[in-house]
Amino acid sequence: MLLKNPEIFASVEKISEHYHANIANRFTRRALTTMTLESSTWTQIESFTERLEDYRYQGYHLDELYLQILAMARFVFQARKQIQPNLRFLAGTGAPDRVSESDRILRDMVVNNFASNLKILADKLNELYVRVASLDKELAGERPPVYSRLAELKEIGRYLVE
Repeated sequence: MLLKNPEIFASVEKISEHYHANIANRFTRRALTTMTLESSTWTQIESFTERLEDYRYQGYHLDELYLQILAMARFVFQARKQIQPNLRFLAGTGAPDRVSESDRILRDMVVNNFASNLKILADKLNELYVRVASLDKELAGERPPVYSRLAELKEIGRYLVE
C-alpha cells in the first residue's frame, strides 16, 4: 500500500532539512563517519533524507517508511552515545585552527548546539512516527496495521528519548 499524504511529505522534508543543516553538515560529517551503524541503516537514512522527490512522485510503502524512521531513530540513539560526548574533538575543534574566523564561529555553534539539535530531530521523528502509525491504523481497517509486523518499532521510544 502506497502512502501519498502531503502532511507526511512536508514532515519528512522538514526532518531532512534539519538533519542536513544541523546534524550532518560540513562541520560534523567527519565525526559522523566514526559512528558504528550498519551500512543498511546509512542507506535508509540517505534514502529518507535525499530521495524526497522520488517519494513525492511514487509515494511511500508503509513498511519502507517505518524502516527509514527506525534507521533515523537508531542514528539519534547512537549519535547521542558515540558522537555527542566527543564532538568538540571529533569535529576538529581541538586541532590547530586552519579555518577562517567565521568558519570557526559556525563550527563552534554547531558543536555547542548538537545535543539540542539531536533532540529536535528526535521530536520531529516521533511526531512523524505517530502520524504515520495513525494513518496506518486508519488504512488497515480490520487487518492488523503494518507497524505491528515490525517488532523493533517497539524500541523507537527508547531510541528517541535516551
